[in-house]
Amino acid sequence: MRALTPQPTLVDQVYQAILSEISEGKLGPDHRLIQEEIAESLGVSRQPVQQALLLLRNHGLLRDAPGRGLMVAPLDPEHVRNLYEVRAMLDGLASRNAAERGREIAGKEGPAFIARGREAVSSRSIARMIATDMDFHFFLYGLSGNPLVAEMSSSHWSYLRRVMGEVLLHGETPGDIWDQHEKILAAVISGDSQEAETTARHHISHASDRLVSGLASYPKVEPIAVASRRSRS
Repeated sequence: MRALTPQPTLVDQVYQAILSEISEGKLGPDHRLIQEEIAESLGVSRQPVQQALLLLRNHGLLRDAPGRGLMVAPLDPEHVRNLYEVRAMLDGLASRNAAERGREIAGKEGPAFIARGREAVSSRSIARMIATDMDFHFFLYGLSGNPLVAEMSSSHWSYLRRVMGEVLLHGETPGDIWDQHEKILAAVISGDSQEAETTARHHISHASDRLVSGLASYPKVEPIAVASRRSRS
């Protein structure tokens, strides 16, 4: 009997649709979200919209609007700094392990990820650039041989997609990002675990420094309560 491939639920589809709009800058900070309008535009009932909005709120992407309802939350620089600090450790570990355990697969399959990433940059599509970036990092997570790396990283990627959208819209040149990815991959393929880890950590730390510096001029926001954020299933 063939294993079934889980299909995204309607709530998840609505969640992803709204997250994409936020990540691509189409819904900016303080944009108020109206359930009825979203349900009508997506052709669904209000119930999955309501559930998706609550999930987005729990993940720090939305906040309560004055009076009632929800609006897009501005990025919290301190939370971004903390998140990237953890991500640097996880990506560094993944890259080190990948160099030790997955260099052959990296050599065979890795260049295609780089090519797709550069094609996404040429397309100027924020959605494609984010998707190919995520694909590359999860490729490294898979090569690490440690399934907990991907599992622990997955719980943060909704917020990271929002952060990446901000980077691509106002920050680092997309081509530079893929130059750095190519250096990480080269270290993995060569089996240089120390270089792979160092390059990966520098890549994440560099992005964090530039983003947090850019966010310094943003209005101050209430810190995100990490304990209230739940990973999505």
